[in-house]
Amino acid sequence: MNIWHICSAIITAYLLGSIPSAIWYGEAYFGIDVRKFGSGNAGATNTFRVLGKRAGTIVLLIDVLKGWTATKLASILFFLEVIQPNQVPTFKLILGFAAVLGHLYPIFVRFKGGKGVATSLGMILAIDPLVASVCIVIFVLVLLVSHYVSLSSIIAAFAFPMMLVLGIFGKASTLLIVFGFLLFAVVVITHQKNIVRLLNGNESRVNLWGRRK
Repeated sequence: MNIWHICSAIITAYLLGSIPSAIWYGEAYFGIDVRKFGSGNAGATNTFRVLGKRAGTIVLLIDVLKGWTATKLASILFFLEVIQPNQVPTFKLILGFAAVLGHLYPIFVRFKGGKGVATSLGMILAIDPLVASVCIVIFVLVLLVSHYVSLSSIIAAFAFPMMLVLGIFGKASTLLIVFGFLLFAVVVITHQKNIVRLLNGNESRVNLWGRRK
């Protein structure tokens, strides 16, 4: 393996994840730093709240694309013969997680980013599109019923490793299962305040397709 190429890919994945789409889009098109409004979070959900559906959708898609593109860098490493075919799945996890870390701790905005859900989704889409699609459906269904984005994110994040454990769409590697639970842990950690508010009954209820409740 060429260590230089691998390190470059990891750094590139991190930098892709570090792109603060919510902040840059809000400042470029609205002259607004979304961190100063709503929940104060630099993510797609707060962009929906502060800037509306169109802006929120654009930021969401960019954040998903960040994770997907970073994960797909493993295929480029394979094409360049830097890694072997059996190493591609492992490097997809490494590069995808580097992007998630970039979103959580972006170098461009003093290491204070979003919660990583959309970027994690992009990573999962690049690894297993079918499982990712089911996670999306679960997220939407929970959101439609509860109107809690945080609860929807947590349940969808938990569904990912559980589907792998149960082998619903085929046998998954132990590494992928462990990584799935790691992603779930990250989502729980980044939603600690939301979980407290959910337990206390004062979490914000949001309908992304309608008015905020």
